[in-house]
Amino acid sequence: MEEPEAAVRAVGWARTLPLSSSIAAGRAWTRRHLGELGWTEHAAETADDVLVTVSELLTNAHRHAHSAANLVLTWDGSCLYVSVHDDSPRLPRPREAGPDATSGRGMALVDALADDWNARADGHGKTVTACFHRPGRPPH
Repeated sequence: MEEPEAAVRAVGWARTLPLSSSIAAGRAWTRRHLGELGWTEHAAETADDVLVTVSELLTNAHRHAHSAANLVLTWDGSCLYVSVHDDSPRLPRPREAGPDATSGRGMALVDALADDWNARADGHGKTVTACFHRPGRPPH
């Protein structure tokens, strides 16, 4: 007898962070929701990776796009999607920064920390999304 498929139940949270807001406010908001998922207690390393990614994506939106950032977290039971939308259609890409550079490592960090990431432009800017699989469970 076949077992019935479990229903997928997604949860999500969204917040707009204007240019006047701090990156720390975005991290604190994200940390609170990671706590609701149990990640800060049971998957602290992955939670830290998510928080670094949020910092980098918000910094890029504020510094490079000169835009408010719309931060959305979506958990679908397998992957936590961290999405940041800004007003610039220019897509980010990892680049090599010299040893003395004080910037230029953000997307390389996201690439190293996230299980996957992508960026897509639309008629109103772009959205960069990073995926973090559930800790302790292999990705599909």
